[in-house]
Amino acid sequence: MNTQISNSQPALNAPNIRGQRIRHTRIASTIDECRLMLAAGDNANLLLLCGPTGVGKSTLGDFLVETELKDQAAVLSENPGYVPAIRVEAPASGERDFSWRLFYQRMLDALEGELDAPRTAYGIDPATGKVVRPVGPQTNRLSGLRTAVERSLRNRGTRIVVVDEAAHMMRQCHPSRLVEQFNTLKSLSNESHVQWILLGSYDLFELVSLSAQLARRTHVIHFGRYREDDEDDVRAFCSCLSKLGKQMPALKNLDLLQYADAFQQNTLGCVGTLRTVLVRLNLLVAEKGWSEDVLRKALLTEAQTEQILREIVEGEERIAPGLKRNLAVQQPKSERRIA
Repeated sequence: MNTQISNSQPALNAPNIRGQRIRHTRIASTIDECRLMLAAGDNANLLLLCGPTGVGKSTLGDFLVETELKDQAAVLSENPGYVPAIRVEAPASGERDFSWRLFYQRMLDALEGELDAPRTAYGIDPATGKVVRPVGPQTNRLSGLRTAVERSLRNRGTRIVVVDEAAHMMRQCHPSRLVEQFNTLKSLSNESHVQWILLGSYDLFELVSLSAQLARRTHVIHFGRYREDDEDDVRAFCSCLSKLGKQMPALKNLDLLQYADAFQQNTLGCVGTLRTVLVRLNLLVAEKGWSEDVLRKALLTEAQTEQILREIVEGEERIAPGLKRNLAVQQPKSERRIA
């Protein structure tokens, strides 16, 4: 392969390189599976979308919402108040227990904007011809917030709620109350006819063992990494590397594909982690110029790779025991093919 490496230092003039995304093969296939399961309605109140750290779950959540908005474009053009899908992040509030108050407030903000200027359910009074908005209960209490969320979900026609960092609901809760936590989501699903897509680490997989009722209404989707022992995965990862590199001004003229093995080993095939490494490399190359020493500085350390690999292997063994693996925790190869 011919190497086209430049020692020039391009200016960092691309807008918001940290916010750029790509819709790669794994995201597309996972969205298809999610949409298939969403058709199950009440038979799948909760979709648990589990994967390793850095695999791109937050990006997937954005694409899930955008896909639903695109699918509902015709309805949205006729009814601007329609909000078919929202994405919120489960808060890590620092409190001992998970903060449902803050979670409900985030949902209302996603559905209505600022709470002091709500936009729900405006209509025309047939007697007076004036614009009216229904008055609901006060939202200064948790019960009032819950009622406001239910009303807003119904008025907006929302049917999908994507919850990022959903594992916070588990980590900030005593084990004896976990069933109660997720029964709350199931209750909201029943009352408002919404389906929840919970994005999180492999910890979420534990939910299926909380109760038989939750297990029956829960579907688990594995959002996995690109594995180096699968030729299709290797090609897809190389495509991600190429596309992400071309989005970054200091890297777009470099032939990063000659280091594809090193990138895949170092990031463990996780596109979110790859993007983090490339953002760091872009900054370093813009400042210092290209060299393999600069590339080494941008990569994760072996200690970081080992820790992430441990969690991935443990998670994959729990959620998909049939998966093959060829990476040993004792011997991570984080810098293969780098002299």
